[in-house]
Amino acid sequence: MTYIGRNGCVMIGDKRRIGFFGDKDSIKLLEDELYSGKIKNDQELINRSDSLNVTIKVIDDAKKVRSLGDVVVGEVRFKTTMETRRKRIYATTNGYNIVELLGSNIEKIQKGETSIIVFGNKMTKKIANDLIRKKWKSKTNLKDIGDLFKAIMNEVAHLTPSISKDYDIYIKSRKMNKNEAQKILRESIVRDVKLLEKWRSKLKDDLLEKARSIEMSRKIVIEGEIGRVSNLNGNQIEVILNDDIEALDINWNIVAKPGETVFMGINDPLNVKEGDLVVIEKENLCIKRTKSQLNCEVILCKRDQ
Repeated sequence: MTYIGRNGCVMIGDKRRIGFFGDKDSIKLLEDELYSGKIKNDQELINRSDSLNVTIKVIDDAKKVRSLGDVVVGEVRFKTTMETRRKRIYATTNGYNIVELLGSNIEKIQKGETSIIVFGNKMTKKIANDLIRKKWKSKTNLKDIGDLFKAIMNEVAHLTPSISKDYDIYIKSRKMNKNEAQKILRESIVRDVKLLEKWRSKLKDDLLEKARSIEMSRKIVIEGEIGRVSNLNGNQIEVILNDDIEALDINWNIVAKPGETVFMGINDPLNVKEGDLVVIEKENLCIKRTKSQLNCEVILCKRDQ
């Protein structure tokens, strides 16, 4: 809920997000029942999700509203198959902008001056708007509006499990005219969307790297032959890798190809000789003949065929 007035603005937002996992039709049915008000509390939500064989994940520490200097920002998200759709309200004294984003691309901006705006599902919006109309008093100051919003948030939270009983609230009271408000809002939106774009780019890179790491980790040798000892030098031995083995560093870069040499350490050099077979047995790197343990600073993997 957001109040935008001539003397300041007030924004309050709950902290709940619910993830649904399972059959698409069952998820849609559960969401319809939840957001229509048919499901009244957390236990009913758990029971109904179990009966539909839908797994739910409830998070009550989401940050739906936040402060950006003299501007407050509220956001609701809608997951699509390929992207995340966001609807944000940026508000300050004497002005607000509602921004709709697909990914980090702005699709629509709606501007305004003074208003009371409620985000949420159909049922929570109706309850909140009805309570605002019922309890609103003329000449209300910002503190009273904050107290009213808190009372409404508590009342709605007792009627539906779609929102949490905890909330964040911000009050801004800097004096400014309509032109100043729109200038600050415009600057805040540009800066905020650029940060979102950078965050999404980093997230994409991190996910790609994670996917690559998962794929590469499947190639790590946990059992089998590695190569043969080609040279000894005290506690260090040289091993020529088998034709199907390669050595990688921690960033998954190749440091030794099949047929090339890697260095390994051994604590008991008297128990190894040239030509000994190096193996991994029960995830332990060792000399096949004597079971003497070895160590190395590379990751031993199966080569791509």
